[in-house]
Amino acid sequence: MRIHRFLFIVYAVFLYSCSQPEGNLVKVKGGYFKNKNSQFYRKEIKINDFYIGKYEVTQKEWKEIMGFNPSRFKDDNRPVEMVSWYDCIEYCNKRSIKEGLIPYYNIDKNKKDPKITNEFDSIRWTITINPNANGYRLPTVAEWEYAASGGRLSKNFEYSGSNNIDSVAWYWRNSGKKFLDGIWAWSDIEKNECSTQPVGKKHPNELGLYDMSGNVREWCWDIHQPINPNDLQGRTWKGGGWIGAEFCCLITFNGSLEGSGKGPDQGFRVCRNK
Repeated sequence: MRIHRFLFIVYAVFLYSCSQPEGNLVKVKGGYFKNKNSQFYRKEIKINDFYIGKYEVTQKEWKEIMGFNPSRFKDDNRPVEMVSWYDCIEYCNKRSIKEGLIPYYNIDKNKKDPKITNEFDSIRWTITINPNANGYRLPTVAEWEYAASGGRLSKNFEYSGSNNIDSVAWYWRNSGKKFLDGIWAWSDIEKNECSTQPVGKKHPNELGLYDMSGNVREWCWDIHQPINPNDLQGRTWKGGGWIGAEFCCLITFNGSLEGSGKGPDQGFRVCRNK
């Protein structure tokens, strides 16, 4: 009887472990926004439980799935960069398939998406979702900001994990050989050899998530729609980057870029449904 009970417990633990997300994923318990700095505070927007990457996707993780490394600043432990929004969608599906999960995205490369109006987007694949799939995906803007702001454990920080940007973020002042004073200047950033940094070197936020402010800008799922004649449609990014100013690293800041756009400060982190 004891042997049978022991075997049953082992089998139950095995099934449970197999059903849980693998790798560096953190479970985010859903709810309403508690951080008073958030753009979604008191908007009655409820976030469901989900999993999100503890770190930005690294170059090592990217190479294991995609077979090449597009990054400018080569280092297995640094976040992958120089990746478009479409590259990240493909990565999510390929990683899902490799791990035996149901892909979250349907990708039609032969059909241009009529909803994409930005003429600088040279790809415009038609991408739809399988909402009940357990595969990897990009976070929505609301999910990203909920996680970055600390979720249910929020302490009302302006940046992800602190009001002191230097304790949690790599940005233009501190991502090089020395700390830069004065105003933002590309010439100073170049001379200072600023760059991405290995993930997880700054303090985490309330949920144990690293680098959600700074290091690389992170692609989200959402389309950014123009709000004035000089604005362009694009895909939203959050979190700022090693090249960015302080305001880009605020949890509330929304940036956008055409989906086919790339940059040495443009990366991402993955999500999964619960």
